Amino acid sequence: MKYKLGILDQSPVFKGKTAADALQHTIQLAIKAEEWGYARFWVSEHHHMEQVAGSSPEVLMSHLLARTNSIQIGSGGVMLQHYSPYKVAENFHVLATLAPGRVDLGIGKAPGGFPLSTRALQNGKRNDGKDFNERLSFLKSLIDDSVAHDHPLLGIQALPKPDKKPEIYLLGGSANSAKIAADLKVNFVFAKFLNSDEKLLEEAAHTFKRNFNEGQFIVALAALSAPTQKEAEKLVEDHKLFTLHLHDGRTLTVQSKEQVHAFEKQAEGPFEIEERVADIIAGTREYVSEELTRLHNAYQIDEFILHTPIRSEAERFRSFQLMRPLQKSYV
Repeated sequence: MKYKLGILDQSPVFKGKTAADALQHTIQLAIKAEEWGYARFWVSEHHHMEQVAGSSPEVLMSHLLARTNSIQIGSGGVMLQHYSPYKVAENFHVLATLAPGRVDLGIGKAPGGFPLSTRALQNGKRNDGKDFNERLSFLKSLIDDSVAHDHPLLGIQALPKPDKKPEIYLLGGSANSAKIAADLKVNFVFAKFLNSDEKLLEEAAHTFKRNFNEGQFIVALAALSAPTQKEAEKLVEDHKLFTLHLHDGRTLTVQSKEQVHAFEKQAEGPFEIEERVADIIAGTREYVSEELTRLHNAYQIDEFILHTPIRSEAERFRSFQLMRPLQKSYV
């Protein structure tokens, strides 16, 4: 069996650099990713975070599609709780019409930010954030042009209609999210770089494959490569993840103390902080390949989306170059 490799880029703003520098870095990395043989390149949606510049994946995707020729370009992902499914479908139909067969529609359940930006995004909208499944189902029916006969918006179309519709990918970190994706017959991406529990990965993989074996099961994980094992491990030794356990039972995982402090200023109630070492596959090209192959064989993973968390432009470029596929896919 074979598996493909892709890249998730959050457009990080490196120390001493600007947001404009970060977006230019993303553009150059996408161009190189195509050259290196990666299957897809996804950009994220984060709001009101000074450390990352990617707040509007659809806009950034349009530029990346124009600057590349064959690599899949996608959202990792659009935070659907904030938006009209109809408008999301229109946006991605325009992208898919401009670049037929190259557009991925990744959908996220998280808010993509903290309380203040969530309130700003939903200001004036009738949206309590609790109707995600309904929104995703309606979005899929718009993409498929299959709005149900009993739907109050029967007859609506998301135009223009592309010759090849964008593929939908649900992003999540649990078996429940995998079940939602399987029930709707959309692809699923397990966010292992935020949730490192392999037991949850196993449950999600089993749930998805049992209910929708034809769909793509992808894992997004943190990985870094360097010329030597020692250097790679040194680069990631101080990386931590912080899980915020909120008073209403929800959890939120962030990747820096700066983000914890930003959340503290906006928190709408008490919360507890759980700090843990980030789960990053770090090593030589051969070591990273062996770990990916192990996961692929254990959980029937069709593809990996690689996220490299280090905050150095040169080291990120080098890491992705070292981890590049030898061909279009690993064996």
